[in-house]
Amino acid sequence: MNGNNRFNKTTAVLGVGVVVIGMIAAAGFSRPTRARLTALFKSPAASSPASAATAPGERKILYYEDPMHPWYRSDKPGIAPDCGMKLVPVYAPETASAAAPVPGAVQISPARQQLMGVTTAAAQYRDLEKIIRTVGRVELDEERIASVHVRVSGWIQKVLVDYTGQEVKKGDPLFTLYSPELLASEQEYLLALKAERELGTSSFGEVALGGRSLLEAARRRLSLWDLTDDQIRELEATGQPQREVSFYAPASGRVLERKAFPNQYVTPETELYRLADYSVVWVYADVYESELSGVHLGQEAILTTDSLPGQTLKGRISFIQPQLAEETRTLPVRMEFSNPELRLKPGMFVNVELHQALGRQLAVPLDAVLDSGRRQVVFVERGNGTFTPREVRLGERTETSVAILGGLRTGEKVVTRANFLIDSESNLRQAIAGMAGMPERQPEEPAGEKPPARAPAAHAHQH
Repeated sequence: MNGNNRFNKTTAVLGVGVVVIGMIAAAGFSRPTRARLTALFKSPAASSPASAATAPGERKILYYEDPMHPWYRSDKPGIAPDCGMKLVPVYAPETASAAAPVPGAVQISPARQQLMGVTTAAAQYRDLEKIIRTVGRVELDEERIASVHVRVSGWIQKVLVDYTGQEVKKGDPLFTLYSPELLASEQEYLLALKAERELGTSSFGEVALGGRSLLEAARRRLSLWDLTDDQIRELEATGQPQREVSFYAPASGRVLERKAFPNQYVTPETELYRLADYSVVWVYADVYESELSGVHLGQEAILTTDSLPGQTLKGRISFIQPQLAEETRTLPVRMEFSNPELRLKPGMFVNVELHQALGRQLAVPLDAVLDSGRRQVVFVERGNGTFTPREVRLGERTETSVAILGGLRTGEKVVTRANFLIDSESNLRQAIAGMAGMPERQPEEPAGEKPPARAPAAHAHQH
């Protein structure tokens, strides 16, 4: 019964080969192409010299292949019909695993590896760092914006800061104001000063105390109306009230808005200037929802911009918005950057990098992993030109590496280039092996590591 099954399976495989060869001939391929494709699907049993018994101690030759076009195979040495290259032998593995090969294992000669550009790298522990890149926009620091008002009503006489964008220092004069209320308060202060001087020498303590209290109240009123100590001392020295009183900048910065004009009547509700300090600016950037785990307060931010080629600026995250933007699924993050030379202008777009240290982990180059969405596979080098597929469990990804949580040991070499070509050949060999009825084996796993869960295989019922 078993012999009949093997006979039927062999007959089926040969039948598929005949059908494929017939389709190739019917499709009108050139003679060299037909020869290469026909050789690919020829049964190994038909290869007489390559499959012949070899002398003891010699490695068995499986077949000969074209080093320039590895899909062309022959059962005997010779010259490739299309490119004239000498065919090279492909030997059977020396290890015992040849008797029970791992599904998907691929053996590639050194010449073919060189032509394919195969490179490998060892899995090893390294310090990983994740970089979040985003675009930010420069804005003013809202805590460094000052609004200028007066606390008395009056008429502006002279405007000393008269255009938007003008730079001012704290204490610079902005304008002069004539105010009847302020003039009357100056006169009251001079009278209180005169009374304190006359009553201060009185033998009656209450009278002297009353004179000092009256002077202190008049002085406090002038201070509350934004007269400086220097202006009050000048008033005391001259003994004459000032008809026009100068008002000064409460902070350093540049003029954002100017609403003060000569002969303008103003009240305490009138905003005359808005001043902004540009020495520190805010930068807002949007971080995607999937990257929020790598963002925290106080984290260093690195800024670059096309207007400052070759320069980088460093800042810190000062605020993270508590609510996600539903339209973009991003979260606005605010950063503070020192800007003493005013190189960053509000309204500019800049590039921002946020660095997150992931610690020391076992990792391989990112290009080594073939990720289908359901499975993550690497090809492990086993020696003698043999590469076997291995499922792995992945952790955090960086720009160049990915952390390995399971499936690999330190020092094992994985393919980092041409692994797509190896994967294609591996899948083809597994398909051919399935057609020929070869028994399945699970891919090898490192000792001591638990393999990923696999779905139970469906059992075929033989009738």
